[in-house]
Amino acid sequence: MTTFATPPTEALAASTFVSSDVENAAETFLGAAVATAPAARAVRDRRGEWSYAELDRAARGFEQRLGELGVRPGDRVLTRIGSVREFLALLYGTWRHGATLVPVSPAMKAYHLGPVLADSEPALIVVDAAERTAADGVTWPAGTPVLAFDEIDLTPSGPADGPARPVPADRLALLIYTSGSTSAPKAVACPHAPIAFAARAIAARLGYRSQDVVLTAVPLSFDYGLYQALLCALAGAELLLSDADEHTRLLGYAHDHGATVVPLVPSLGELLVRLATRDSRPTKVRLFTNTGAALNAPLIAALREKFPGARVAAMFGTTECKRITILEPDGDIVRPGSVGPALPGTQVLILDEEGRPLPPLETGEIAVRGPHLMAGYWRAPEPTALRYRTGPDGVKTLHTGDYGWLDGDGHLYFQGRRDDLFKRRGLRMSAIEIEAAALDVDGVREASLLVPEKDRDMVLFVAGTTTAQDTLTRLAERLEPAKVPDICHVVPALPLTPNGKTDRKRLVAYLKEIDGGI
Repeated sequence: MTTFATPPTEALAASTFVSSDVENAAETFLGAAVATAPAARAVRDRRGEWSYAELDRAARGFEQRLGELGVRPGDRVLTRIGSVREFLALLYGTWRHGATLVPVSPAMKAYHLGPVLADSEPALIVVDAAERTAADGVTWPAGTPVLAFDEIDLTPSGPADGPARPVPADRLALLIYTSGSTSAPKAVACPHAPIAFAARAIAARLGYRSQDVVLTAVPLSFDYGLYQALLCALAGAELLLSDADEHTRLLGYAHDHGATVVPLVPSLGELLVRLATRDSRPTKVRLFTNTGAALNAPLIAALREKFPGARVAAMFGTTECKRITILEPDGDIVRPGSVGPALPGTQVLILDEEGRPLPPLETGEIAVRGPHLMAGYWRAPEPTALRYRTGPDGVKTLHTGDYGWLDGDGHLYFQGRRDDLFKRRGLRMSAIEIEAAALDVDGVREASLLVPEKDRDMVLFVAGTTTAQDTLTRLAERLEPAKVPDICHVVPALPLTPNGKTDRKRLVAYLKEIDGGI
């Protein structure tokens, strides 16, 4: 099996990030932070703040409430709340109890929420007060307690010290449901040990500091947002929370509280650039990170212009193993298009259609090995067997379904999903390549390509100050004729999923509303 080494300074064994066969993530993160810096600010939202000691006390209070409600270790606790500091108390309290947290976005609609409730079978549901009776037409399961998060007494009623209960390292800590963009939502089963490994490995690459203030406007129900809490705890840093309805005040919030690190998806990056155009006061931001959907080159350039001194770290991951690669901050300047080398202690392979490793510079399926691989899909053995396969050497390998290539130094270049790669007029191409060329056209701020299907050709959507004809004309100057779409639509903005990715299902629906769209 071909392997690719990480840079010398990061050639760390997997054992560097693995504790033991028994590991409660609450102790790994919150417990360690309390032991190191109990008075340090752990989390702040628009309504208040907690130190690590105060967060720990609230988590212990929730742990006790779980016992009083009859929730057992191994049971599921489903949360459907926004980015508030109580979320962290529910997270760590659930883990301390040995139960499994199921974070669900408040934006999830009834069509998906109903199946999630049936699939996860929660022993307790925690929601916003307005949703306690019902949410989006969904009736909560009969016999399951439904609590409003802001009405739960988080004050411990008894002794509130001592370590979290030990749990087997392979016990599930999280069920993270996918967005359901292609089918009914399915949950990635995340045990304590892979979560702890992944967070430690990410921390080793990003280097959060104790004095950092990490402004997280990415939803906590999205694992990119949730892991910010873990990274902050490892560093003893502060997590600064902003919910979706507060985004227009995001830059002021960053100024007010001295944000130094900002995790981004493209929509948040665009928003910050627009806000910074109106408010040119310098900030303390030193680092932007990105995953979920890639920041395009014009947006990265605009971020550097509006936030002088801030560096940008591109990352690539999938919930099935949390993170795959991280590019060193500003590494895109030297390696445009790269999403970095594998996490320390892990492996990235590029495989051909027969599952054989390909040499550098050849495109194939991205596969991953390491202790950060999650357990598979909850109650879904067939999809699990398809993605998580044991190689001839007996090593479990995650087949991501994403395609890309490695350079000679082991840096990954993402090319798209299997469905993003296609042939047109005899020429192989990718949606990402065409979108990147569109973004290079003056006046194009956003771009998304719908790949060809049996009943229609490919269609390009752009947002910006351009026209459809000008965009296609400029594309023809950049791409071979076969790669230039015949149809382009200019829209005010691309529709987004709750996680900030382009919502292609809504683009397809838009086509059906247009005369001649399909």
